[in-house]
Amino acid sequence: MPIYLPIAELSVDLFFLLGIGAAIGFISGLFGVGGGFLLTPMLLFAGVPAPVAVASVTAQVVASSTSGALSYFRRGAMDIKMGGYLVLGGIFGSALGVWIFGILSSMGQLDLFLSLGYLLLLGSVGTLMFVESVRAVLKSKKQMTVVRRRQPGQAPWVQRLPLRTRFRKSQLYISIVPVILIGFAIGIIGALLGIGGGFVLVPALVYILRVPGKVVVGTSLLHLLAVMAVTCFLHALQTQSVDTLLAFCLMVGSVAGAQFGASAGQHLPGERLRVLLALLILAIAIRFGLGLLIAPSQLFTLSQLGFGEG
Repeated sequence: MPIYLPIAELSVDLFFLLGIGAAIGFISGLFGVGGGFLLTPMLLFAGVPAPVAVASVTAQVVASSTSGALSYFRRGAMDIKMGGYLVLGGIFGSALGVWIFGILSSMGQLDLFLSLGYLLLLGSVGTLMFVESVRAVLKSKKQMTVVRRRQPGQAPWVQRLPLRTRFRKSQLYISIVPVILIGFAIGIIGALLGIGGGFVLVPALVYILRVPGKVVVGTSLLHLLAVMAVTCFLHALQTQSVDTLLAFCLMVGSVAGAQFGASAGQHLPGERLRVLLALLILAIAIRFGLGLLIAPSQLFTLSQLGFGEG
């Protein structure tokens, strides 16, 4: 059942889009991560133009993360104050990212930038996750603890920076400077690559700021929801590349797939889930790397690659 995506200027099969959304939703529910870093590459591989893929995924991420953010807010598992500083930095970062995005698109270098960005980001994150996950699996077999506990009285370097404030929910007294800078960096990444950045933000909050695990996911979702909403608005305003029909189809599929993924994830050990997720991330990074190394079958073409076909 083909449908026409007006912004992408492309006719695609409706069930294909629903299937991609369901697959990403299943993976998100299975591993407990946002699907932006997987969904954008899938759309690129499927032939959706890069500007439309990146911008439209921001709308899908906003819709899919709303229920999770509300759930953590009701349970009180969210540091509103820290989330506010993260969002402050993220808004400025997303504005800068959308501006750079427009420049790269006008120069015709967006596809190359996305390939290099995903290769470096997913390759490094996937490698670190794989190494840590394999160590966790080996330690679990020896009945050893996996999580490193912070030593009592240990003072992170962030506590020595100026503009310190107290985050009562997280039980921290640290500078707001690194909090804003982390939000700023994730905002740029999200605007340029079409990802929420939760798989980068959560480790940053845990290992750099020492945010307790009971509030780290909820705080990350607050940042994700607010910053991606601003990013989506900026893309719609400046680049006009948000395809709402594409985002809606993906959202419908992801909501259904997430339910099955969450059920399946309850029957698998956490350490092995992290290994599988790391392998999946590395596979996508390798796919981008091969795309940069292997020459296309046709170096030049006068066709429109299917764009605009009804």
